[in-house]
Amino acid sequence: MTVTSRNPRAASSPTILPGVDASTLTRGLYSTDASLYRIVPEGVATPRDADELAALVDAALAAGVPLTLRGAGTSCAGNAVGPGVVVDVARHLTSIRALDPEARTADVDPGVVQDVLSRRAQRDGLRFGPDPSTFTRCTIGGMIGNNACGPRALGYGRTSDNVIALDVITGTGERLRVDARTDLRTSDSPTLRALHALVMANLGLIRTQFGRFGRQVSGYSLEWLLPENGFGVAKFLAGTEGTLGVITGATVRLVADAPAKTMVALGYPTMPEAADAMPAILPFRPTAVEGMDARIVDVVRRTLGESAVPALPEGAGWVFVELVGEHADELASRAADLVASSGCLEGWVVADPAIASALWKIRSDGAGLAGVSLDRPAYAGWEDAAVPPEKLGAYLRDFDALLERHHLHGLPYGHFGDGCVHCRIDFPLTQADDGAAQYRAFIEEAADLAASYGGSMSGEHGDGRARSELLGRMYTPEALDLFAAVKQIFDPRNLLNPGVLVDPAPLDADLRAPQVRRSPLFRADPQFVEDVHRCTGVGKCVSASLAGVMCPSWQATHDEKDSTRGRARILQEMINGTLVTDGWRSAEVHEALDLCLSCKGCSRDCPTGTDMAAYKSRVQYEAFKKRLRPLDHYSMGWLPRWGRMVSAVPLLPQVANFFMQTPGLSTLVKKAAGVDTHRGMPRFAAGSRRAAARKEFDGRPGTKGEVVLWVDSFSDAFAGNHVATMAAVLIANGWTPRLLERKACCGLTWITTGQLDGAARELRNATDVLHPYAARGIKIVGTEPSCLAVWKSDAAELVPEDPRVGEVAAAVMTLAEFLAHDPTFEVPDLSGHTIVAQPHCHEASVMGWDAEATLLAATGATVVKVQGCCGLAGNHGMIAGHYDFSKAVYATNLEPALDAAGEDAIVLADGFSCRTQLDDLRGLQALTFAELLAAHSA
Repeated sequence: MTVTSRNPRAASSPTILPGVDASTLTRGLYSTDASLYRIVPEGVATPRDADELAALVDAALAAGVPLTLRGAGTSCAGNAVGPGVVVDVARHLTSIRALDPEARTADVDPGVVQDVLSRRAQRDGLRFGPDPSTFTRCTIGGMIGNNACGPRALGYGRTSDNVIALDVITGTGERLRVDARTDLRTSDSPTLRALHALVMANLGLIRTQFGRFGRQVSGYSLEWLLPENGFGVAKFLAGTEGTLGVITGATVRLVADAPAKTMVALGYPTMPEAADAMPAILPFRPTAVEGMDARIVDVVRRTLGESAVPALPEGAGWVFVELVGEHADELASRAADLVASSGCLEGWVVADPAIASALWKIRSDGAGLAGVSLDRPAYAGWEDAAVPPEKLGAYLRDFDALLERHHLHGLPYGHFGDGCVHCRIDFPLTQADDGAAQYRAFIEEAADLAASYGGSMSGEHGDGRARSELLGRMYTPEALDLFAAVKQIFDPRNLLNPGVLVDPAPLDADLRAPQVRRSPLFRADPQFVEDVHRCTGVGKCVSASLAGVMCPSWQATHDEKDSTRGRARILQEMINGTLVTDGWRSAEVHEALDLCLSCKGCSRDCPTGTDMAAYKSRVQYEAFKKRLRPLDHYSMGWLPRWGRMVSAVPLLPQVANFFMQTPGLSTLVKKAAGVDTHRGMPRFAAGSRRAAARKEFDGRPGTKGEVVLWVDSFSDAFAGNHVATMAAVLIANGWTPRLLERKACCGLTWITTGQLDGAARELRNATDVLHPYAARGIKIVGTEPSCLAVWKSDAAELVPEDPRVGEVAAAVMTLAEFLAHDPTFEVPDLSGHTIVAQPHCHEASVMGWDAEATLLAATGATVVKVQGCCGLAGNHGMIAGHYDFSKAVYATNLEPALDAAGEDAIVLADGFSCRTQLDDLRGLQALTFAELLAAHSA
């Protein structure tokens, strides 16, 4: 390893340390967190238990190897990147060792996720109080490292307020058990004795400069060590960002929510005027006070539609307040008094939980969209400064003026009750040669501004590499010397998270975005480069609890390389070119993309709109351009072509089925086609299903008008009654179905195998066939949701020169969408039935599943909507080597839903691949929506 002046030590390779992965792929995955910074580690460790973690720390200290601890990797300030070895505690150190409801405590591993702990504690009416926006994936260890807060820290405290005890290994190798319930002032620990002596020698300095207001998170929180605070070492260590010790276990406090809760929504002329109201609002004991203005609201409305923004009180700046209490009457009175005292233009007490949830969602949606809603990419960097709440209004006015002076833009919002403001800013890091210099100039002025209001560089995310250099702007030189003295006691060789807090790296060193400007791909295809860098690392794709489709591969493996974020990191490294060096053909890129199901879940569920399916197609296109492709690209990538050929020749379907279904012969066919030999093979139909349905149903007169029934290549070529049933349902409801004479393939299989030229060719042909109907205002109902999704997503990108594509896209829809707009359509009564519904990933992600959900709810059935992917995902689960992985994805959501519903449940799956997976893995014949209606019609 390279020896630097910041980390003087003997040269040593991390590969000699236990359990360290020094592969290029893994180093690239961990080269950055959710910040602006890129530092390629020399290895990554994922210890399986506390003993392995301790052994790793001992070995690193003995070899002089720097260590940086990482939880979920969602740090916004560069707290979780560093040289040497990055230690990922989230992979395996996830045990809740004990939970005591009476004492309201929990003993946890550092990698336990906040949401997992809270959901476990909810069985006993408890939860972990601090709730950052990343609560579905942030770890308790990471929260302790950064002293994380979240919106409800106002009521439940920061993480430091909720830490009781820590097990720590210092940079000297000493094991410490620091417990707030034990008097540590008489400890025989050399570390604690030296720390206590240092504190006692600096009482005046600590009392005057530390603990001035709640969100003074920057630097070391030395106030916890004062005699009046009981020499609280455990609480002091929260917020030290892994620079003083490695946490191997923690005991944390749990809290109980009050039984009564209400929301108050207040409107003001501007956001600064809303902030001015904090002295009037805070005496009413809120648990959360969140502020925003019309900029955030407009972004949500523009991006997610009018329905995403419910009615708001009059004004252009808003404060949402949460109040809790033991008694509803007292709470209602307190809420009404708050409105009367707030000085707002208009205020509402929102007692309806559904309306309150919709209003809170504006805030959360806007926060997620803030980084991708400006004309230029917006970045962290000045992400979470805080000032005393009574000074917040004046600070916001000056902050907006500072942005304007630097010709920058942002969308401020935040925890106004704590004086903490979040803002992603469109620094010109890739647009200008001096982007880094412009970044530094703004950050230095912003730091001086916050300090002038008695504020903190960080209010909850920690200082990391983004703000450690700035500590001298809010602390005296004597305070900085005290930080260094503490560091010397705990980590005299500066091996723990070097470059952070003490002896900090420059804030403009190791910035990731400016390095992109040196990439040839940046000049050749800046749009692709920008798209890949949409991923900022916030990590919704690695959430412990699934609330959408994204990311099924990570849910199955829990491996960083199989997450949307991990794949984006490797693509970013490919663009950078200094670590991943073979461009589109880099082995690391293809390994990271191998288990991507191309489900498009990230395109909808990721706050930044990352579309990994599109990026994977582009990589495959470039990598195999004018080269021999894998076998499955020809067999399954050209499947519509083979299907048409088989269907067109009499008796050929029967011959093909003989070879595909006969043991032994089937294995040979699968190997020749690049199909996994464990897979069953679908059966070809005895001729085109489209042609048969056209002969039987086309043109049957109805009273409501014509509708085109667009039959996809799968439904056309393979066995099943799906096409005929859909035609019959349309006829039964008074419509005249029109079935096409000519084939119209969307090119989906060409897209998923990266054969984009072929996909565009298929789409142009399909446009020629379908557009005449769309131009006449005739709706086009498709039999396969994934093919419909192509028109709504990929088609415009593949055939951008043809405006007719957009007209076809507007005309195509699912059967449910079509019937939902038919005022005379009546759903069957399915009361007493349970329906397990597996939406196709592409439909759920691109078009949404609202129409199906609405119609199914109207049937009276109990509907269980499966989150995530079935695991087959078109051709992906058929590819040789993917079978076990496909089964693992199936086992994460779909299989448990089926098991819970029981054998009598109706299973609904419109996607051909979903039905194929259910048949192959469970021997279950799922119904399409049309078949469900037909089977239960009067």
